[in-house]
This record gives sequence, C-alpha cells and structure tokens, in this order.
Amino acid sequence: MAKIYTEKDASLDPIKGKRIAVLGYGSQGRAWALNLRDSGLDVVVGLERQGNSWKQAEADGFKPVLTEDAVKQSDIVIFLVPDMVQRYVYRERVQPHLREGMDLVFAHGFNIHYKLIEPPKTVDVYMVAPKGPGPTVREYFVHGGGVPALVAIHQNYSGKALEKALAIAKGIGATRPGVIETTFKEETETDLIGEQVDLVGGIMELMRSAFQTLVEMGYQPEVAYFETINEMKMIVDIIHNKGFYGMLKAVSDTAKYGGITVGKYVINEDVKRRMREAAEKVRNGKFAEEWIEEYNRGSPTIKQALQEIQNSLEEKIGNQLREMIERGKPKS
Repeated sequence: MAKIYTEKDASLDPIKGKRIAVLGYGSQGRAWALNLRDSGLDVVVGLERQGNSWKQAEADGFKPVLTEDAVKQSDIVIFLVPDMVQRYVYRERVQPHLREGMDLVFAHGFNIHYKLIEPPKTVDVYMVAPKGPGPTVREYFVHGGGVPALVAIHQNYSGKALEKALAIAKGIGATRPGVIETTFKEETETDLIGEQVDLVGGIMELMRSAFQTLVEMGYQPEVAYFETINEMKMIVDIIHNKGFYGMLKAVSDTAKYGGITVGKYVINEDVKRRMREAAEKVRNGKFAEEWIEEYNRGSPTIKQALQEIQNSLEEKIGNQLREMIERGKPKS
C-alpha cells in the first residue's frame, strides 16, 4: 500500500529561512507562489520576460525578477514552466548559478526521468506533484482545504530531501488531504499513460466516435451531442463523488444493463492491448523521443489536430449548445 503523509507528518521548519524561487507564473506557478507566501514562506517569482505574467505577479503583490536573478538569490528553485521549456531554462538560467546544497523542485518528473536535465550530485532533487490544476490548488487552499499531491525524491544530498518535499507540499496545502510517496519514474509514466489512453486522448476519441456514429446513422447532431458528449460531465461528476458503484446506483436500470453489457463489448481486450502498446512506448522512452522531435519541429502534429478539431461538426455543434446551456444556468 502507498505511504500517505498528512499534516501531522509535515512541518514548514525545514524550509523556513530559505528563499524559494518559483520559476513561471502560469496556472501552477501563480497558485504555488501565492500559497507558499500565504504559508509564511519567502518567495520570489522568476520570469523570462516582462510580459503578462510579470504584470500579474506584480498585481498579486510580488516583485518579479528575471529567472537567473531569482536563482542567484534563492536556496530552493521550483520549476513551474512548461515541460519542454525546462531543459532550456535549466541549462541557460539555472545551472550556471547552482550552489552546493541548493534544492531543485519539480511538479512533474518528465525532464528528470528522461534525463533532459541531469543535475549535479551536490543538490537535492525532489518532486511535489498536485493532482489538480493550478486554479483548483489555489481555490482549495484559500478555503482551508488542499489538493492531494505526490512526492518523490531523486537526489537526497542533504539527507533531508523528503522533509523538505513534505514542507513544500504543506506550504501549498497538499498535506491537508494527503500526500502519496512515489518515484519520478512512476509519476512520469503513469501521468503520461493516463493522459494518452484515458484522460485526454482516450476519452476525447471515445466521445467523438460515439457522436460521429450517431450522426452517420442519421440522428440530429444536436441530439447526438447531448447524448454522447454533454452528459459525460454529469456522469464523471457522479463517479468523482461516489465511484463507479455510486454512479451505477444513480442511473436507470436500463442504463445499468446497457452500460454493463455493451461497455465491455466496445472497450474490449483489443482496446486494452493497444492501451498496453501505448503504455510500453512511454515506459521504453519512445514516446519521449517522439515528443521531443515533434516539439523541435514546431509541433506540426498538434497544430494540424487542433485545426481539425476546431473545424469538426462536434465542435461547431458544441459551441452552439454551450450558449443554450449557459442561458439555463441559475443566476447567482
């Protein structure tokens, strides 16, 4: 069973008196910086340029500085810039200013696990990975809660890396619900596999295929959209709150029987075999190689796919129906 740490297992003491550089001020960066500051810690925001993020940080009461200046004056450096930018930021802005005993902190293990970043042995390297988007990390914290997180240790030069990882997790509110100990390998691979076969890739293509099937059979696209895409949120919300059993108890007996018997016919062993093939590409590093090559070419696959989806019938129908749905929401 996984080791789970909560508030009683964590203290801010290991990082009190240390300056923390938060690199990046996007979704996660803003949430982390605000939460850590509200926890009484010394935070400086490091950014690549004086753009919109810089203005937002200033509006939030920070005095942002350029990335390398943040690193020079800090003891703990937290990478909250996009995955494929991290290696450049590390090589050009962080590595030249690393001192013995500093900490490098990641919210995702991609760059460490696939050796895009290889830190010196004289620093602690650990991860705190909230299992939710930045705005949720901030919202839950402000209201006295927190988003669960994973923690992992890659290098423990000081002998106190876990204590510091738990301190960071406490500072952003993650130890309130609980923090699960993992490894960089497990976090990276499960995150990528989940995104591909389920959360982003699998669920999107399942909904699109169901919609297209109904339309091809002659049903009105508006009706097909409601049945195959719009209602997905309602079902997932029930699963999120009550689990699969709770969801099945909540739907009609007709839905139970149809779902139980047909679901396994559609998502069959052949689908699971292809999921496993995709997962093995993550585990053996082939996906990382493909993604790095794709990124270096300017991400043409992503651009083409986004254009195709934007112009698809299901997206056009969705845009129309979302306006109608919005009109029906209760006014606050």
